[in-house]
Amino acid sequence: MTDAATRAAALLAGHRESIDRLDAILVYTLAERFSHTQSVGRLKAEHDLPPSDPNREAQQIARLERLAQEAGLDPDFARKFLAFIIEEVIRHHRQHQEN
Repeated sequence: MTDAATRAAALLAGHRESIDRLDAILVYTLAERFSHTQSVGRLKAEHDLPPSDPNREAQQIARLERLAQEAGLDPDFARKFLAFIIEEVIRHHRQHQEN
């Protein structure tokens, strides 16, 4: 292996370690987020509140788009990502209401 290839392999390994660490952070962060939204779902079910809040969802999407722009992340990707999460949260909230 050439010196350039060795350096490239070391750089690649460093990037992959960072990616693995960040993936773990994402998973644990999502788990914590869903823990809170599960509590919200139980609270809504106990008080007969609707499982979704379109105003809150719109505010969160706009907020995430701003954060994505500030962070240099594609706002469209951020919007789709949050929409996916919101869909899952609403599904959980409906499950709480059915129980």
